[in-house]
Amino acid sequence: MQPSVPASRRAVHPRRPAWPALPGLVAACLLALPGAALGGDLRARVLDQNGRPLADAVVAARALKPAGAAPRDEVVEQIDQEFVPHVKSVLAGSRVHFPNRDKVQHQVYSFSLAKRFALPLYSGTLAPPVTFDKPGIVTLGCNIHDWMVGYVYVTDTPYSGTTGKDGVTLLKGLPAGDYDVRVWQPGMTEPEDSTTRRVTLTGSGVNDAEWRIAVKPAFKVRRAPGPGRGGYR
Repeated sequence: MQPSVPASRRAVHPRRPAWPALPGLVAACLLALPGAALGGDLRARVLDQNGRPLADAVVAARALKPAGAAPRDEVVEQIDQEFVPHVKSVLAGSRVHFPNRDKVQHQVYSFSLAKRFALPLYSGTLAPPVTFDKPGIVTLGCNIHDWMVGYVYVTDTPYSGTTGKDGVTLLKGLPAGDYDVRVWQPGMTEPEDSTTRRVTLTGSGVNDAEWRIAVKPAFKVRRAPGPGRGGYR
């Protein structure tokens, strides 16, 4: 039988420190992993030759060390006899749905080399989706309404967006690294390749970049008069 040890002489072991909260622990592990990259955002601003915000400009960031990305289902609507959005960027392999929100029928088509297709005359959402499997610029039209023109910009990078009326688009969640970023807009007068710029993202937060490109005056086919329109528009 072991002799008892007085309490005053017993060894005292310090309490083990508590583990940090799970989010902090995950962040610490990510920082410790070799090659781990925190995501950041790229805020791109596009102006025309006069310094005015330029809408409908696609900004695409291509990583020098690309990672795989899955195609998605996308939507281009037909509202008030127009394609909405006017310009849509999609990842190659994505399916695009063309729902008709108008009361009249539309027949969407394209003769572009990147994608040739023709949907049947329809209204509602009866038309099958179209798979855009080849990078390039696809011009959309409607056989019934000549003024309806839209664009699908098919790219091989998942990091792309289209500027709004303020000339800005935000590409979210880009891993840290080097990117070749380019801009395309339907009315631009310079080659798309000339807009390419190397951008380096070093970590989390918002990184800003700005482009100024020359565009020609927009030309739009006059719309046929219709009920409540009061003439051409």
